[in-house]
Amino acid sequence: MTDTSEQEQRRRRLTAWGKSERILSRASAESTVGGQLAALAADAGAVYELSEPADVYGDGVVAELERRVARTLGTEAAAFFPTGTMAQQVALRCWAGRTGNATVALHPLSHPEVHESGAFSVVSGLRTVHPTHAARLPTADEVRDFDEPFGTLMLELPLRDAGFVLPSWEELTAVVESARERDAVVHFDGARLWECASHFGRTLPEIAELADSVYVSFYKSLDAMSGAALAGPASLIAEARTWRHRYGGQVFQQFPAALSAMLGLERELPRLPEYVAHAKEVAAAMADGFRAAGVPWFRVHPAPPHTHQFQVWLPYPAELLTEAAVCQAEQTGVTLFRRWFSDTPPGLAVTEVTVSSAGLAWTADEVRAAVADFVGRLRA
Repeated sequence: MTDTSEQEQRRRRLTAWGKSERILSRASAESTVGGQLAALAADAGAVYELSEPADVYGDGVVAELERRVARTLGTEAAAFFPTGTMAQQVALRCWAGRTGNATVALHPLSHPEVHESGAFSVVSGLRTVHPTHAARLPTADEVRDFDEPFGTLMLELPLRDAGFVLPSWEELTAVVESARERDAVVHFDGARLWECASHFGRTLPEIAELADSVYVSFYKSLDAMSGAALAGPASLIAEARTWRHRYGGQVFQQFPAALSAMLGLERELPRLPEYVAHAKEVAAAMADGFRAAGVPWFRVHPAPPHTHQFQVWLPYPAELLTEAAVCQAEQTGVTLFRRWFSDTPPGLAVTEVTVSSAGLAWTADEVRAAVADFVGRLRA
């Protein structure tokens, strides 16, 4: 498929999703440029005084966002970064210097290993090792008994590519303790940390307190335009600011991203427990729908979901599933699934389902009916 055809397909999908009257999640990034600008201009005054001067190199609204993040997570300080890729490289580079060990233990499905083109080793001189290859975070025994030293244990919460999975609170605390027994520091890749509180039954400060440093994203769960934050001890964050400049992250002005992040903290963060609870109902109804439709094999994973996101697996080509999903949206105004992707073993495809505010209106019966319609399109 050429770039042009992919752009056309993306425009088609966005149009179908935008016109859908019923959808499980509606992200602001799927809106138009004008739509996003208008929404930001209309809403930002509710979270920040817009008569204040615009930010310059991280002061003003950006500094205020950093203070709010630190307060929300219960850490001494926080620093805004344009991307999570940069934030985590800086964090782990700082820890490597402090521990004297540039080896990072993490899961092979974690974001830096799968989605960042080897940035840890190529850009930051870090080396990675894997305490486990199972589709879950490592256990305390796997960390404790790993056969070589590492300076930092990095835990992605939740582990997205394994199905947005989380350990239990007891398992997480045991893993952290096992790393500390090895004199390693612990860093949380918390791109989606915001929605983990319900699963753990703990507050965000209680979760963040387990780690030596935490990265959070603003656009994944909080629906901001972009941006991330690194939170932790004041001395670490001060050092991270220096490295942020060296990595090219000292951006002249960032007020649109900062304002949208503030809106996410104010509006989306309090609603995430609602989304997590409803995702469990949606996932169960999807499974009922596939069973009732006589689909030969399917998987809704994990069951029940640990957060407001989960995977669905079906034994059909990804292209066929994506086309059926787009056609359903175009012809019925209902978006049940979005894009599907081929995965191993051959013959299976997977999609990610997110339930947010738009999805709260769906009843279990409506989910089952949408699944029946979707499966009918596959058979047709």
